[in-house]
Amino acid sequence: MISLAYRDIGNGFGRYLLTGLGIGLLIGVTLTMAGVFRGMVEDGRALLKAAGADIWVVQRNTLGPFAEPSSLPDDFYHGLLALDGVAQARNVAYLTLEIGAQHKVRVMLQGLAPDTPMPPLIAGRPISRSHYELIVDQRSRFQLDDIIHIHRHDYRVVGITRGMRSPSGDPMVFLPLKDAQKIQFLKDNDALYRDRKHLADNPRLNPPGNPFVLDAVEQTLFSNHRVNAILVNLRPGYDAQRLADDIEKWLRVTAYPTKRMERILIGNLIATASRQIGMFLAILTIVTAAIIALTIYSMTQTKLREIAVLKLIGTPNLLISRMILLEAVGLGLIGFLGGKLAATYWAPLFPKHVVLLGKDTLLALAITLTICVIASIAGIRAALRVPPSSAISG
Repeated sequence: MISLAYRDIGNGFGRYLLTGLGIGLLIGVTLTMAGVFRGMVEDGRALLKAAGADIWVVQRNTLGPFAEPSSLPDDFYHGLLALDGVAQARNVAYLTLEIGAQHKVRVMLQGLAPDTPMPPLIAGRPISRSHYELIVDQRSRFQLDDIIHIHRHDYRVVGITRGMRSPSGDPMVFLPLKDAQKIQFLKDNDALYRDRKHLADNPRLNPPGNPFVLDAVEQTLFSNHRVNAILVNLRPGYDAQRLADDIEKWLRVTAYPTKRMERILIGNLIATASRQIGMFLAILTIVTAAIIALTIYSMTQTKLREIAVLKLIGTPNLLISRMILLEAVGLGLIGFLGGKLAATYWAPLFPKHVVLLGKDTLLALAITLTICVIASIAGIRAALRVPPSSAISG
C-alpha cells in the first residue's frame, strides 16, 4: 500500500513538491495571522501587567483610557486615597502619536508618575529627572542618547526596554507624567492665541465688567493638569469589585477592576481586528482545501488508465483509495511543514507582534489533515468509477 503511493508520487515528484510548498505558503500565512491576533492579546495583557494596578479609574461612562477618551483632574487621586482599602493611587497618561525626525515611528506614550514602577530595562538607566527623558521599546529602533523632538521640547533616550507594546502593536515610550500632560493637553502658541481671541470676542463668555468669568474659562481651557486614568492598588484583604463599586458610588467616576479592563481591552479594542482575522482565516482555509482537492483530483485524472490496469490485475478498491488518501495526506504534511518553517522565520520581520503558540500549531495540523482527507474524496470517487475494461480499450 505504502510503496504504491510512493511510486506514484515519485513519477511526478517535482510537481508534487512544488504544490505542497505552495500550500505551505497559504498555511504559513494562516499561522501568521493567528499569531498576529495572539500578539495583540499578549500586548494588551502585558500593558495591563506592567501598569500593576488593581483598579482603573477613568472618566464616568467611558471605556477609557484605551477604548475611549478619558480625562480626569490630576489631583483627583487625593479623593481616592481617602477611601478605606486604597493603598496607593497614581496618575497615568496615554497618547498615541508619531515621533522621530529621520524615521517616523508611531508609538504610544505613557506618562509615569514619580511613584510608578519603571519598565524592565535591557540597556541604559531608569528615568531620574522630572523632565525631558525617555525610555523606549527596542522595536522603535531608537538608540541610547538619541534626541527626539516632540511638540515643543527635545527628549533624550536614557533607557531601552523590550516587549512593551500597545494593543495596536505600537512600541511604547515612557516619559515623566508632567511631560506627557504637556504633550497631550497643552496647546501650541497659535492655538492659545486663537482661543483667547475667541473668548475675548464672545460676550457670553466675556460679560462686560466681570473679568473673573473670562479668567475662569481660560484657566479651564488652557490647563494641562489632566490625566487619562488613575491606577489604584488595594490593601490586602479587600475585594476589587466591591471597592470599584464604592468608587463609582461616592466619586462619580467609572472604576474597572483589572480583569474587567482586560475584557474591555480585548473585547472592544481588539474585537474588530479579531473578526477580520477570523474571516481571512476562513477564506484561507477554503482556498487551501480547494487547492488540495483540485491537485489530488488532477493527479487522479492523469493516471486513470494506470488505475484501470491495477483493477484489471485484481488490486482491491480499498488499496487504490488508500493510495490516493496517502497522497493527499502527504501533500498536506509537506504544506504544513513548509508553512510552519515560513511562519517561524518571517514572523520577526512583521511590524506587528506575532506569537506562534503550540496549541495553534497543533490545531492547524489537525485542520490540514482533515482538509486533506475531505479533499481526497473527489479523487477517490473518480478512481473508483473507472472500469477495469478501460485499460484494454482504445
